[in-house]
Amino acid sequence: MRISEAASTSGLSIDTIRYYEKLDLLPKIARGSDGKRDFSAETVEWLILLSSLRETGMPMERMLYFAQLYQRGNETLSERKAILLDHAAHLEKRRTALDRCAEVLAYKLKRYDEMTEELS
Repeated sequence: MRISEAASTSGLSIDTIRYYEKLDLLPKIARGSDGKRDFSAETVEWLILLSSLRETGMPMERMLYFAQLYQRGNETLSERKAILLDHAAHLEKRRTALDRCAEVLAYKLKRYDEMTEELS
């Protein structure tokens, strides 16, 4: 698939995909006879993972390390899994903190509604 399709499917911009390719975050991308990138389904899945990792706050250095492990093959499966488990734990802590903040905001909004009614 072309880069525009890969961008649409992964949620990344074309510029971001090119940037990730330049950083060697992506596996080697084949080129068609016209010289244009030809993304495989596996590469698009990788882009979706990278997009999710970045969107959830994984530092770029950690993503680069993860990509290097991926490129080394199955011998790094346990280390890659550990990285993802660590990131999942980080997300759970953030989710808990965000839930706590949402509760505070909901309480405050309820109080403002009550105060507004009292003024009426």
